Amino acid sequence: MSLKVKKNKPLIDQHDKNFMYGGKFGGNFIPETLKKPIDDLTKLFAKLRKDKKFLKERDHYFKTYVGAPTPFIKLENLTDHLKGAQVYAKVVSEANGGAHKIYNATVHCLIAKKAGKKYVVGDTGAGYAGKMLSMAAKKFGLKCKIFMGAKDIKRQRPNVEAIRKNGAKIIPVTTGSQTLVDAVSECMRYWVSNCDTTHMCVGSTVGPNIFIKICAWSTAQISRELIKQVQEEFGNIPNKLKLINCVGGGSSAAGFWNEFMDTKAQFIGVEAGGPKKSKLHAAPLTNGSKIGILHGAAQYVIQNKEGQIGSTESISAGLDYPGISPLHCFLKDTKRARYTSASDEEALEAYMLVSKLENISPSLEPSHAFAEAIKLAPKLNSSEVIIVNSCGDSLKDKDIIKQKLGSYVR
Repeated sequence: MSLKVKKNKPLIDQHDKNFMYGGKFGGNFIPETLKKPIDDLTKLFAKLRKDKKFLKERDHYFKTYVGAPTPFIKLENLTDHLKGAQVYAKVVSEANGGAHKIYNATVHCLIAKKAGKKYVVGDTGAGYAGKMLSMAAKKFGLKCKIFMGAKDIKRQRPNVEAIRKNGAKIIPVTTGSQTLVDAVSECMRYWVSNCDTTHMCVGSTVGPNIFIKICAWSTAQISRELIKQVQEEFGNIPNKLKLINCVGGGSSAAGFWNEFMDTKAQFIGVEAGGPKKSKLHAAPLTNGSKIGILHGAAQYVIQNKEGQIGSTESISAGLDYPGISPLHCFLKDTKRARYTSASDEEALEAYMLVSKLENISPSLEPSHAFAEAIKLAPKLNSSEVIIVNSCGDSLKDKDIIKQKLGSYVR
């Protein structure tokens, strides 16, 4: 398969018969025990995404429960401060629960109900995916377990409290780095033994192909809204449009860019560069990582000299992941998207500036995207437009921000 993004075909469907994008990324590298549940879920989703009744049900809950559409606003003060491109934000943090993960969680719970499952299980890093799945499970009458790294439990206390308040059980993961990568692994191990009664929700566009598809299909709601909002604001899609998104696993970026795939809009993904004084980071695309297998899929993975999963570090729990969605690997190698990184310090500075000048308070994940926008905007002229996906609210990061900056003000 050639490394080229095809027009008029959904990105999630641009794989070969082995579920590989560009013949290099993705696939289903799974144990024999998972083949039947993966096949069953793949067939069910293929049916549901074409089912008008299911689509109507999805859209109903996106509107009445998630709160779609989320706002699209011009950041007037930030634009004036930077003296360059016009800077806008898609404020996805205004969705129910404060982040984009609610789209994926809602769809997964609807699928679980259709599959006759009574339990849902999921992974989480920043706590958003876990919080949203616990919310959706409560909404749809499902019992819920969330696997979360012990390190992330300590640094994302507000979301941990929310998960428990929603009645879900948190399973602390104490193996490995005790972060998202280990939470996903343990969640998958649990599902292998309980797939007859339990539906698994992977919190990002990672894992076996079906989970990449469901997540990207769900978060595409962001760009379905945005492309209409952009056309209403400008009369058309600006020729010089840049869509900037943070990238960890890659779910929010996949959703943010989806409907613009066949336009001339430039996609810029911002990975976690880690602390300036450290060699550790969570930026496999920016730092030339090699292809490896992680959580059932081929992708660029941070590795040590022995080819094992390497250590990562980021102030942002949601971006602290050694791999990257096969979709983003494909977009990078086809040059449809450009990827860069922002350091912990740059993300904190961006958070402070945006929170000071505007009436939004981005979490540390989208603060990485704002850091790139702040660097880029002064180099451009006023005819150019930058839109940042503000995909999470800073409330979950208040303890980290207090520790780093001495105070937290929303």
